[in-house]
Amino acid sequence: MTIADTQPHMQSTQEIGTAWSRMVAKRRFYTILGLVILIAAFISSVRFADESNAGHFFDRLPHLFDFLSWLIPKDWDDVWRALFDIASVNDKGGEEFNFDKGRVYVWGAFYIPEYFELMIVTINVALISTIIAFVIAVPLSFFAARNLTNSWPLRIFTKRLMEFLRAFPEIVIAGLFSAILSIGPVAAIIAITLHTIGALGKLFYEVAENIDMKPHEGMKAVGANWWERVRFAALPQVLPNFTSYALLRLEVNVRASTIIGAVGGGGIGEELKLSISRGFGAKTMALVLLLFVTIVAVDQFSAWLRRRLVGEHAFLLQH
Repeated sequence: MTIADTQPHMQSTQEIGTAWSRMVAKRRFYTILGLVILIAAFISSVRFADESNAGHFFDRLPHLFDFLSWLIPKDWDDVWRALFDIASVNDKGGEEFNFDKGRVYVWGAFYIPEYFELMIVTINVALISTIIAFVIAVPLSFFAARNLTNSWPLRIFTKRLMEFLRAFPEIVIAGLFSAILSIGPVAAIIAITLHTIGALGKLFYEVAENIDMKPHEGMKAVGANWWERVRFAALPQVLPNFTSYALLRLEVNVRASTIIGAVGGGGIGEELKLSISRGFGAKTMALVLLLFVTIVAVDQFSAWLRRRLVGEHAFLLQH
């Protein structure tokens, strides 16, 4: 926006110059005011952190990354041994190097490394949660879509329900259900499922509200009921995008199930927490490596599948 746009009545060069100087001075004032507020908020936050940490925040700050020194294994070959449950030459009978004791024998001498089994549990928690949430979120999204449901009380109730479900982080819900159902993957599945229903439901009904209504109107004209219109006119249009969002959510849920595992939800998260707290460098590095490779694999697979479902054009940059 220029001076001529804001004050078109000005004609002389002096008036325009004066107005420009005032505008620059005003912008500088707001910039300085914003910086002052930002610095004050930062100082207040640091003081609050120091008081919350019994006054030891600044004392411990230089030691923030000390744990990295004891997480680095002395023998890097132990990382691979820990990952595949191969006996370590450094095993002296303690827990730090007892890699081969975690093997899960399936048939004779054939075994699954312990961490691979834990990773499978984590992925299973994410997969089951996403599937259940997808099945529930699809009909809820049609109830919430303005162009498909005429009843506004039903739309409002459905939207508020989905907002309620996604209002609480998965870890909070998992803590609640752990107290009821005891610690384990079941509490993690319920927590992730409830949060995913709310998250996917919102994305789904926004997609449903942007469909082409001509097929819907055509079916309505020949006497189709609400379920038939949704099934044959709306669902075929939105199903590729619904599946794409569900796959994207699956990636998020793999990370969420790992975090919940660290607080008792089972899977690889629990083992990672124990390994870090005990200072087992090789085991920790093996778990981090396996987790990283799994996340990348899930990300690449879901991206490939989403491209197949919604087409390459959906991933091109829009100019």
